[in-house]
Amino acid sequence: MTLIHIQSVSPPVLPRLLRRAASAAEALRAALVPILLGLSFPLALLGLWALGAAQGWVPPQILPAPALVWQSFRDLCADGSLAQHLTDSLIRVAEGFALGATADLAFGAAVALVPAVRAWIWPPVQAATRVNALAWMPLLTLFLGIDEALKVVVIGWSVSIPVILSTARALGELPAALRELGAVLHLTRRQRLRLIVLPHAAPSIATGLREGLANAWQSLVIVELFASFEGLGYLMTWGRQLFQLDLVLVAMAVIATLGFSLDAGLRALERALHPWQREAGHDR
Repeated sequence: MTLIHIQSVSPPVLPRLLRRAASAAEALRAALVPILLGLSFPLALLGLWALGAAQGWVPPQILPAPALVWQSFRDLCADGSLAQHLTDSLIRVAEGFALGATADLAFGAAVALVPAVRAWIWPPVQAATRVNALAWMPLLTLFLGIDEALKVVVIGWSVSIPVILSTARALGELPAALRELGAVLHLTRRQRLRLIVLPHAAPSIATGLREGLANAWQSLVIVELFASFEGLGYLMTWGRQLFQLDLVLVAMAVIATLGFSLDAGLRALERALHPWQREAGHDR
């Protein structure tokens, strides 16, 4: 009796390694191309700035050389003043954003879910929030003074429009298909809100929070230009008064970098909380 041994033939190892290497290279290229394209324009501006400073196209009193701005940045980091100004600004943004976002989320939900609020309270509030937060500062100063309460309230006010609108629209404009789904499954009002309405509204609300944070960060600089003795906005004012524009440029660079980083952090958190958006191709 002859025994026949059948052995499984595994695919060659080298082609598999080559395919994996090609896939990794393609993923790396797809990740690096947007980053390089995004850096190309700032780097070109930096090169033009350095060339203009070296050739004397613009007086150094108006546009300091990049080397001087970098040295000022290092000096501010070394003596700890930049860290102190940055900490003060971040605390103001955190307090104002937390105050504004909490109140605006609650009010936006009330506008969407409570007809009386939508009919009686929402129209005057909508009209008031259309006025820029900075226009309210003279009036708010009469009640709050010029201390921290004024800055926090103005920052919180600047958050209101995007957060309220995104929350009200996301919770109130539920597609008919999702409404029919809740009716077919005989869900209670609380179950519809938890299982259908909130998952549908979460991406739009997250977008509104990102826009609100951007508004808060922009308002921060302006309120710190007004009666403040610490923070990045004050650092800009101090540099302008001393005609040390290198300090102004350092503060501007820190504000821009941190604002971009905060937005990128919220985007990453949004993708982590809503992974189905990446699968559907809805990257906000």
